[in-house]
Amino acid sequence: MVIPAGGHRVRSNDMDYVFRPHSAFAHLTGLGGDREPDAVLVLEPRDQGGHEAVLYFRPLADRDTDEFFADTRYGEFWVGASPTIEDIESELGLTARHIDGFADAVAKDLGRVTLRVVPDADPDVTALATRIRPAAHEVLALELDEELSHFLSTMRMIKDDWEIEQMRQAVAATQHGFEAVIADLPEAVARGRGERWVEGVFGLHARHQGNGIGYDSICAAGDHATTMHWIKNTGDLRLGDLLLLDAGVELDSLFTADITRTLPINGEFTDTQREIYDAVYAAQEAGLAAVKPGNRFSDIHAAAIRVIAEHLYGWGLLPDGIDVEATLDRNHGQYHRRWMVTGTSHHLGIDVHDCALATRGEYMDAELRPGMILTVEPGLYFKADDLKVPERFRGIGVRIEDDVLVTSDGYENLSAAMPRTAADVEMWIRDIWSRQSPSRHTLGY
Repeated sequence: MVIPAGGHRVRSNDMDYVFRPHSAFAHLTGLGGDREPDAVLVLEPRDQGGHEAVLYFRPLADRDTDEFFADTRYGEFWVGASPTIEDIESELGLTARHIDGFADAVAKDLGRVTLRVVPDADPDVTALATRIRPAAHEVLALELDEELSHFLSTMRMIKDDWEIEQMRQAVAATQHGFEAVIADLPEAVARGRGERWVEGVFGLHARHQGNGIGYDSICAAGDHATTMHWIKNTGDLRLGDLLLLDAGVELDSLFTADITRTLPINGEFTDTQREIYDAVYAAQEAGLAAVKPGNRFSDIHAAAIRVIAEHLYGWGLLPDGIDVEATLDRNHGQYHRRWMVTGTSHHLGIDVHDCALATRGEYMDAELRPGMILTVEPGLYFKADDLKVPERFRGIGVRIEDDVLVTSDGYENLSAAMPRTAADVEMWIRDIWSRQSPSRHTLGY
């Protein structure tokens, strides 16, 4: 079984993106951050059963080599020192070898053992496997590769105690970043292009607290909050608008939080903003109540979206003759999805959308089990040009998202320390601002 870390990806010309190892590689080796590009974990079957874990990687080059001085991608003179083979063996407790020996090592026993490769991790390793495996067996081999990828993805669905602690740390670091953003909201308004300011402030603390952001931060003010994945972050922050901040800190281990709070930029919700916010909060409460062992994953969305539909019906936004039950009908309804087009939950861990290769039966239709970590994140999104909603609703987007651990009798909200009700959010903002220097309070704050 061959699990590559993956290699560098070119950003432009001779400049690379910051390296991040493939999630399966990081999960099995414990190497996170930007550790060991081009490395490959190989699990070699033993005759007596089980496997020997061997890590092939590019170790520290001697100072009298061309690589040390001239290789701008790997040379110590350019990018710093790599670990030695002895370093890796000591750190990980497995066998380590130079990457130059990898191709011969995986080819030598092909007549006796099956070669399986995670196909989407490193195109060069996948191409090597295609070359050395018998052509007649390639269709079966591809099926076995996909089976391996699927297994490595879904094995992360239940977190152990160490992984749960990593998630606690990621959530705590994310709260720190959110509070730094709140403290700097007056500056974001004053500077102009405030969404970029918010993105930068959170990114600063994410980089300082962990490896960085777990995904591109959504820093959406005003009508931008009605765009589900607004990551351009080019807009201004204006007094009286809302800021929807969807962001998470990724630790060095690559476990990431994923939290959303919708914040009144001037510290107080308007009556209309509060009305919409309270509807989303009620939907989230219903979704959270559905998180317990024995319920299906899809029950979370069903509970939350029913509350959304009830509010939309109460506001008179559903078509004539369509009540809550009619819009919830999967085959003939779904009118409410105009204002909440997404699902309510996803698994969370090393990937922000973790366990993504799971089948529907293993994901949406599966029973919740203790140790699962998932999000609960309903929302309502009324675009500024939506003529089907009252004018007072237009340009308002609200989402509330928390990271929850399924326990033996229900759930634990890992991000419960971050206020959620409208009144508590306002108090949270006031408390943070009250700790700031009076000179920061400008623009009527």
